[in-house]
Amino acid sequence: MAWAEWEQLKADAADKGGTQMRLNKAEPVGGGGKKGDLAVNRTDLSGVRNEASKLNTRLWKEARIAVPTSESAAGDLTTQGFELGGALRHVASKWDVQLKSLLDACGHIANHMDFTNYVHAADDQYVRSRVSSIAVLDEAFDDDNAPKGEKNKADN
Repeated sequence: MAWAEWEQLKADAADKGGTQMRLNKAEPVGGGGKKGDLAVNRTDLSGVRNEASKLNTRLWKEARIAVPTSESAAGDLTTQGFELGGALRHVASKWDVQLKSLLDACGHIANHMDFTNYVHAADDQYVRSRVSSIAVLDEAFDDDNAPKGEKNKADN
C-alpha cells in the first residue's frame, strides 16, 4: 500500500465518522425508559395471568369435549368389529394426556404471575422502608439538628 493510499483511507474513515471503541458498554438501542434497571409492571403481570386463566377455562370447556365423544365412538367402532376403534381410543387417550399437560401449564403460569406480583410488592415495601430509614438517618446528621455546642464545633 502506498503512502498516498493510506492517507486517503484515513481521510475517508474520518469523513464517515469511523467506528469507535466501546468498552463495557452495549450498543445503544432504540426506545425509551430507564436504562440498566429491571422494571416490572404489575399490569403486565396481571394481563399474562388473566390470559393464562382464560385459556385454562376455555381449554377445559371446549377441548375436553372431544375426549368422551371420541371414547364413545371408539367403543362403538370396537363393538362393531372395526380395528379403527382401538386407534381412536389411543388418539383420545393421548389427547387427554396432552390436554392435561396444557391445563397444568396454564395453571402454573397463572400461579407464577400471582406469586411474582406478591414478591415484587414485598420487594417494593422493603426498598421503601430502607430508603425512608436512610432519609431519617440522614436528617439526624444534618448540621441543623446538631446540639448547640456541637454546632459551633462544626463551624470551626
